[in-house]
Amino acid sequence: MTRIIVVRHGQTEWNRVERFRGRADVPLNETGLRQAQAVARRIAANWKAQAVYYSDLARTRVTALTIAADCGSPAFPQPGLLDIDYGSWTGLSPDEVAARDPELLQRWREQPQEVHIPGGETLDVVRRRSVACMEAVAARHEGGTAVVVSHLVVCRLLVLEALGLDTSDFWRIQQETGTVNVFEWDDGVYTIVTLNDACHLSAIGKKG
Repeated sequence: MTRIIVVRHGQTEWNRVERFRGRADVPLNETGLRQAQAVARRIAANWKAQAVYYSDLARTRVTALTIAADCGSPAFPQPGLLDIDYGSWTGLSPDEVAARDPELLQRWREQPQEVHIPGGETLDVVRRRSVACMEAVAARHEGGTAVVVSHLVVCRLLVLEALGLDTSDFWRIQQETGTVNVFEWDDGVYTIVTLNDACHLSAIGKKG
């Protein structure tokens, strides 16, 4: 059995005041830094992580390196874990997107699996690359434990894959900033042990 701990990065200002983040390199805010420290303590206290893998954007990198430091583990950037490319929506608020393209935003909210954001990616493209990355990590650490630090969209898609659900179920998965999901991988079959666990954030606030 191989354990994969999937972590969503800590909070940024574009989580607190919602904007489409994607590939924008938005740093953690003060709450996000505290969340990164809290999740690092949680993982170090409960599991022996052999390595930490992360999307190489500031918000995920800082979260991952904080975890790696507490665990005494090496950390490696992985392009497959990058956030979705929101293309022309990057940096905009939902209200700003609604003013520009209300029909596409409505489809995103109702049928996200069918939307190709102008200049960006589809969810299915993100799902294929992120699942391939997670499975490569699982194979590399067979019988051990590894940590994957990524973004809301990627974490949702990895949970859908582990549950055997379709990308159309995207909005049914909740993932707060700084939360932990624990997957067990055994002979190509996932078991979800923990989902969107935020108990380590109770003293600092978890929303975002």
